[in-house]
Amino acid sequence: MQHPAFIGHEIFRGSSYGRWHPLRVPRMSTVMDLTRALGWLPKEQFITSPRAKPAALTRWHTSDYIGALQRVEAAQAATAEDLTRHDIGSVTNPVFPEIFRRPATAAGGSILAGELLRDGGVIYNPAGGTHHGMPDRANGFCYLNDPVLAMLSLRSHGVRRIAYVDIDAHHPDGVEVGFGGDPDCLLISVHEDRLWPRSGALENDGGGNALNLPVPRGFNDSEMAFVRDTLIVPKVTAFAPEALVFLCGADGVEEDPLSHLCLSNNAHWDILRSLMGLAPRLLVLGGGGYNPWSVGRLWTGVWGILNGQDIPDHLPESAETVLRGLRFDGNRRGKNPPDHWFTTLRDAPREGAVRDQVKDAVYLLTQRVS
Repeated sequence: MQHPAFIGHEIFRGSSYGRWHPLRVPRMSTVMDLTRALGWLPKEQFITSPRAKPAALTRWHTSDYIGALQRVEAAQAATAEDLTRHDIGSVTNPVFPEIFRRPATAAGGSILAGELLRDGGVIYNPAGGTHHGMPDRANGFCYLNDPVLAMLSLRSHGVRRIAYVDIDAHHPDGVEVGFGGDPDCLLISVHEDRLWPRSGALENDGGGNALNLPVPRGFNDSEMAFVRDTLIVPKVTAFAPEALVFLCGADGVEEDPLSHLCLSNNAHWDILRSLMGLAPRLLVLGGGGYNPWSVGRLWTGVWGILNGQDIPDHLPESAETVLRGLRFDGNRRGKNPPDHWFTTLRDAPREGAVRDQVKDAVYLLTQRVS
């Protein structure tokens, strides 16, 4: 694979979890539109994501659960048993028109990525990153767990050693269930301390192969740079993975409504740059992110970096038009968005002191054998 591949699909345009759900905001369509407006997405680099078939999904999820998702989509209603057993129809995991097709399309892209990366390369599936999904139930807005399915796909195509790095604000509890204790998999997660799902404590080693770093509120760019240079890059380098899966959740950015971190998108981009080249296969996934401008700008920048593009200081009119067309109803940040959300991809850096709490936690993890 000579050039990075972008996996996407039009199913995400207009698909929403509901009027007031955090995933009511347009994310994938914004990234596709922005990358095209910037001239960064030629047709030969775009792959339309297939919808994963039940047989592929039941490699990790139970057949009863996949059947329930299909039945609920057809009926547009969940039974009491669906709610009790699978958490389908809850406030966080509601019934919506594409409740099976949408996650199955994101998962299909990640499964396909595992196949396409057999001989090496770089693939970006921003619709992926649903890292909370459990084998028999929906969890944390995630009906399926496409990172686990991607890693299983990599394994099916001859890849053994996999490093999984996750900087989403929320701990990837589902991925840890899937690959915790696997000696040929290194799991690294940087997530907000005590944020839902309240897992991923510092002392939790995931069965021996996980480095969990819960970070305090107000976590800034300087602290993330310290974590990157002291923990993430050295551990991944020492592990020498055959494939690297990077989940680049945008919910750690300061403007996100569901977390309390103070990162700029520069922190995410700098980690991506530091990981590129550390494995012959790189899969980048999206993840969380609930402010449409923050997500769209950050994830578009990810694709630019993967392709060696310079991040422009000022966006062309076509790209600015995409951003000015977004809405963030029901959130105070959407009422008077700052001008830079329309005119540039790059946030101002959010640097600060590296607190002893962060230094001490990183030191403990650097001493852990992985």
